[in-house]
Amino acid sequence: MPNGTHNALEDPRNEEVFISINGELFPRKEAKISVFDSGYLVGDGVWEGLRLHHGVLVFWDDHMDRLWQGAKAIGMDLGMTRNDLRKQVQNVIDANEMSDGVHVRIMITRGIKKTPSQDPRLTISGPNVVTIAEHKKADPGTRNKGIILFTSTIRRGSPDYLDPRLNCHSKLHEVQALIQALEAGADEALMLDVNGFVSTCNATNFFMVKDGEVWTSTGQYCMNGITRGKVIEVCEENNIPCHQKNFSLFDVYGAEEAFVTGSFGGLTPVTKIDGREISKSVPGTITGLLQKLYEGAIEADVERQKI
Repeated sequence: MPNGTHNALEDPRNEEVFISINGELFPRKEAKISVFDSGYLVGDGVWEGLRLHHGVLVFWDDHMDRLWQGAKAIGMDLGMTRNDLRKQVQNVIDANEMSDGVHVRIMITRGIKKTPSQDPRLTISGPNVVTIAEHKKADPGTRNKGIILFTSTIRRGSPDYLDPRLNCHSKLHEVQALIQALEAGADEALMLDVNGFVSTCNATNFFMVKDGEVWTSTGQYCMNGITRGKVIEVCEENNIPCHQKNFSLFDVYGAEEAFVTGSFGGLTPVTKIDGREISKSVPGTITGLLQKLYEGAIEADVERQKI
């Protein structure tokens, strides 16, 4: 199996899960969407990926803030309230008898087009809302081993043509970056911003530890990751210096530790970047501490939502 932050343990139950399309449940093998869907035709849509932990959709409010902001940014009326969407998602979870170790993907496109076209005026339906919930636990082997990064020549875009903070269906440039990394023998891609500073990875956010302090990018040229934000929060709450700043590969190559963050894998250590060894210890001291603090933040959110 390839190594990477989205490696998951096999679970045969996923072959029989129900998937929701506009609130209607379909067996996995029967879940289909039209070839005239805006997402398929032109990548016109927004999405979220979140975890179900002890019966609770972790950081739900944060994910919904990002989803609604993304839809507003692209001028798409979701046609529902947050509570409506919550009911649809919960219906999928209940139908699949799920409670823990679950990954939920919510995808919303502008809807069905009359004919293949970019023009949103040719949309002849309301938004298509698809929810896929799978029994999906991160492979501990990846976290224990760490991952290797390669710096891609593909840059994160400028906010004036496709804001990197927008969690949209158009991910081709990130796929291109990942392909470069895979061809170079790495697991995932590190990406620079348009000014040459370190920005993010192709599917996760990047952090490093230097002189005992945590560094991450300014956030201007990367996905505004929910896990990224929680790591910054726990650093502030526990008096761990955390800097959101511009830095280059010169700084990265001298780092003591590095890790990437995402809703699925949490905090995953990075061992090498561009062939340079970053850390032999997996996880490093600070990375290990932040893993525990982040897990504590998850448990706190679970307890808060259960009240």
